[in-house]
Amino acid sequence: MSFTAIHRALGVGPGPLTDELLDAAITAGVAETSDLDWKSELPPAKGLPQTDFPKDVAAMANSGGGVIVYGVREAQRAATERVDVGDFDETYERSLRSAAITAISPPVFGLNVHRLGGEKRTVVVEVPASVAGPHLIYRNDYFGAPVRNDSDTVWMKERQIEAMYRSRFEERRHATEALDALSSDASAGRDASKRAWLIAVAHPRIPRFRERMTRDAARLILSEAEPLALHYAGRGGNHPLESVDRLNPRPGLRRWVALSLPIGDHSLWKEAWVSIHHDGSVTVASAVGGRPLSHDQYLDGWQIESAAIECAIADLMALIRTTAEATDNDEYDVRVQVEWTGGQPLLLVTRDHMGHVYDAGSVPLHRYAPVETAANAAGPDLDFYWQVHDLARDCVNQGGIADVFMIRPPAREGEA
Repeated sequence: MSFTAIHRALGVGPGPLTDELLDAAITAGVAETSDLDWKSELPPAKGLPQTDFPKDVAAMANSGGGVIVYGVREAQRAATERVDVGDFDETYERSLRSAAITAISPPVFGLNVHRLGGEKRTVVVEVPASVAGPHLIYRNDYFGAPVRNDSDTVWMKERQIEAMYRSRFEERRHATEALDALSSDASAGRDASKRAWLIAVAHPRIPRFRERMTRDAARLILSEAEPLALHYAGRGGNHPLESVDRLNPRPGLRRWVALSLPIGDHSLWKEAWVSIHHDGSVTVASAVGGRPLSHDQYLDGWQIESAAIECAIADLMALIRTTAEATDNDEYDVRVQVEWTGGQPLLLVTRDHMGHVYDAGSVPLHRYAPVETAANAAGPDLDFYWQVHDLARDCVNQGGIADVFMIRPPAREGEA
């Protein structure tokens, strides 16, 4: 679902970009604006970073996002007719995404590329809003920051660049405060003096505030996240999503909360809590210390099996993926931390090839430093899978564990 300048100009609600929508815009003679740019031809695939494409994308990102439509002729800035842009395959699409990353600093992630038309083929590039501006274009020894001025692309003046940097730093402060608040809520009331808890939270960088999420929508997000988490990490550890009441989320303050399922003293190690917020934020709180080694033998509260961390990361990232799709969000700020207030230092353990607990390479931690990253929840499936892997690896590396062993994404194209 999208809500673009084309939807707004035609007075229609959010929906997919279709040929019918584009034809209606041309019939109505919709004019270019700061977030809509008509172009009759695609930029050449060869030498794409040296064309105007990076400048056009950076200008849109610096101006709050928008759409660039290739395959529409305009007169006096108003759309007049469709023209065929020619062949446009997956390689060409990857080149567009690559140019937005390599030819712009900082990169513009999350481009949505739509292919429309039969005889008259059209390509629509949706550029997301960004909080990482100003996005700069470098040409040899010079750089500039393009921005949209109504239907034109111009270069920012020094004071505009200064103001945008100030805005970026302010947004980062707000993002940190948002993660702090989510982490504080998720860790409140946990018995961290007896066993370690993993607290994982994520907040969309630019929340798409819409109507309040329904219980059915929250239930659907949870039901879709569970198999996705198992796809990322498989079985071999306890998944927090399997320990909460996914079918009956309870209302909270601007959120839905999946409560921990009823547990007894013998299964206290399974306790977990999950929340999905109306703005697209998600939290996971999972007891990771004191897990069972066998039927009657348990780790101590300060000992954490690396598989528990991997499963919790897989669940968090699956929730981000499914929630982002339901709430029309894309980039997320993510934080993972371990809460432990007991006297012993934390110790991450793994298992050897015989299945026995192994901690020879572990590093005792008097404090587990929060791990933060950015996740592009709207990116390709394989790219997101690797984001799951990289976050989990960072989390276990801190405790001296060399690598993850449950989250194994396929190699990217061109990699061994």
